[in-house]
Amino acid sequence: MFQSPYPRIDVPSHSVYDHLFGSLDEDDLDRVALIDPASGDETTYGRLRAQVDAFAGALAHRGVGADTVVALLCPNIPAFATVFHGILRLGAAVTTVNSLYTAHEIETQLTDAGATWLVTVSPLLGPAAEAAAAAGIPDDRVIVLDGAPGHPDLRSLLAEQRTPPAVDFDPETHVAVLPYSSGTTGVPKGVMLSHRNLVANVDQCRVSIRLGSDDRVLAVLPFFHIYGMTVLLNLALRQRATLVTMPKFDLLAFLRCIQAHRCTFLFIAPPIAVALAKHPVVDDFDISSVHTVFSGAAPLDGETAETAGRRIHARFFQGYGMSELSPVSHAIPPERDDMPVSSVGVLIPNVEAKLVDTETGAEIEEHGADGLTAPGELWVRGPNVMLGYLNRPDATADTIDADGLLHTGDIATHHVDGYFTIVDRLKELIKYKGYQIAPAELEALLLSHPRIQDAAVIGVLDEDKQEIPKAFVVVAPGAELTAEDVMEFVAGEVAPHKKVRRVEFIDAIPKSASGKILRKDLRAREG
Repeated sequence: MFQSPYPRIDVPSHSVYDHLFGSLDEDDLDRVALIDPASGDETTYGRLRAQVDAFAGALAHRGVGADTVVALLCPNIPAFATVFHGILRLGAAVTTVNSLYTAHEIETQLTDAGATWLVTVSPLLGPAAEAAAAAGIPDDRVIVLDGAPGHPDLRSLLAEQRTPPAVDFDPETHVAVLPYSSGTTGVPKGVMLSHRNLVANVDQCRVSIRLGSDDRVLAVLPFFHIYGMTVLLNLALRQRATLVTMPKFDLLAFLRCIQAHRCTFLFIAPPIAVALAKHPVVDDFDISSVHTVFSGAAPLDGETAETAGRRIHARFFQGYGMSELSPVSHAIPPERDDMPVSSVGVLIPNVEAKLVDTETGAEIEEHGADGLTAPGELWVRGPNVMLGYLNRPDATADTIDADGLLHTGDIATHHVDGYFTIVDRLKELIKYKGYQIAPAELEALLLSHPRIQDAAVIGVLDEDKQEIPKAFVVVAPGAELTAEDVMEFVAGEVAPHKKVRRVEFIDAIPKSASGKILRKDLRAREG
């Protein structure tokens, strides 16, 4: 078993609200917590806490309590922090929904999570209202933050100035958030993360990712994604840093925000690293305030990271995690300049791991002459490991073993100097620009097309070495179908990141005797 190089830390038995806001002192109250570049509005920590309390009080007055699930469909705006933490303040659970989801995808998550309230913004109200109606959520329980006829709005709720009730629950077992993840395979499932899971990961990251109170963080990665939720929103608030929110990524707006607000710390996904390394427009902006860039959510090759770091004169680090780990388990330490940026760094505090031979089940511990172990599946244990999948004891048992080790589905090596490198993927999950895509979900959709007899989906690399979904399609007898037909059909049914971007027609989908798709055979066709 490999251990973290850091000393163990004490994880307090706090709720998320108490951990982030209970320790605010007088010096913190006037510190700026959030900046909205669109309006220039600044929210101090004192004002944010007051808004969180007022929103929690308004929800409690309407019957929201510790057994309620509230869905949050909202881009990165300052109000997200108010709503998210107001819900947690009551002990209710938040299920965060991808802002790009279609009405059908939203409805599926609302129903599966058991959400009885939905919070959104007017630009997303069309699909949100359709989904809410289908899931049985009435209009008076669909809060539109910026206002819409027939719905509660944030300004009115805050104006009530209601005091939230005292709440009592066990942070170790009480579910705080329900992000959705495909795990190692299958369709998206609700990941039950407790208050302790989130508090632990924030404090683990405080040691491993040195974000300070003087930092200004550009919050472009979505807060609805566990990476943005923990590493941007919660970590930045705990460290009393300033968050500059961006509702969506646009390279010019991204660079403009860094320049205008003198952002110092960037949390990004690999596609942004590619832009920083290659796009000529980067040279048109003064982003010299940036001292650190941290990439996660999907694998980033070392060459791109090094090129980007040299170009903008900033330190470049990488980490590893997954929703089921709250999400961080590894990070490159800031003090380790000798560690290759192509690695995902070392285990964060209180986390231990082992590598397991996927053929024999034997633990891999021996390092070779090059300092590396043989590759093996990464298994992880720590206080940040999820409680399990919502209403899916079977999937939970397949992912977390009797010893509490979470089987990640990723293949890694360990170097004698303590760092891990992800070298392959055992799981079927596709990571497109940091977003998870379950092949099974796309395959089910493709099979609903009357002219498709069979289909399979895998991840392949595009010209920028980013993973994209590719469909292998068997056309129904006597039917005619083009690649464009297939891609247009899928695009009309799913969020943009889930679109099939390549299609290959084949005579038969390779399958095992039990009927399981042999994805390795399909990958072999890619050369």
